[in-house]
Order: sequence, then C-alpha cells, then structure tokens
Amino acid sequence: MNNLPIAGKYMYAVPMAIFGLFHFMNGDGMSGMVPSYMPGAVIWVYLTGLALIAAAVAIIIGKKAKLATQLLGLMLLLFAIMIHLKSALGGNMDSAMPSLLKDVALAGGAWYMSGHLSD
Repeated sequence: MNNLPIAGKYMYAVPMAIFGLFHFMNGDGMSGMVPSYMPGAVIWVYLTGLALIAAAVAIIIGKKAKLATQLLGLMLLLFAIMIHLKSALGGNMDSAMPSLLKDVALAGGAWYMSGHLSD
C-alpha cells in the first residue's frame, strides 16, 4: 500500500506527457479546438503540448512539482471553461460534457496533488 502514491504520481504524469506529445504530432488537426478569438491557433497547441510535458517531467522528478501541478490545474480548468463549456452550453452535450467533466476532474486532481507536494 505504501507504493500507491508513487504509482499514482506516474499514472497522472505519464498520460500528461503523452497528451503533450500528441499536441506535437497533430498540431494542425488540434488547432481547430483553439477558440477563434485567439490568433495563432497552432502555436497555442504547441505551447500546450510543451506545458503538459513540462508538468509531467516536474511531477516525475519532483522539481518544482508543486508549482507545476498548480499551473497544470489552472490550464486544465481553462480548457474546461474556454473550450468544452461553450460547446456543452451550445447544445453539444453528448460530446462536450465528458470532456468538460474530465478536464475539471484532472484540474482538481492536479490541485489536490499540489497540496501534497513541496518545491
């Protein structure tokens, strides 16, 4: 049972790194998710990918992990609000609501994790 927190750390960080890699592998395809009022959509996709990878590395190596999880939580909550909430309220509940709830849950998990970390 003592290994559960260690396993949880990796179970949270590794998918974030993989999501980050996906942003680099499919930047053009993902740029359509960036709100239209934000110029340079593909740049935002790449910056997001970089942020996800950086957060994962910080969590795994334990350097600046508290700050990384706080910022990751903020980024994920912004995704929920700026991307998924608008779509859900626009009548696209079946596809947007699961993504909205996932990002809110992941943001909460990041903030919960930040409460148990120190830099």
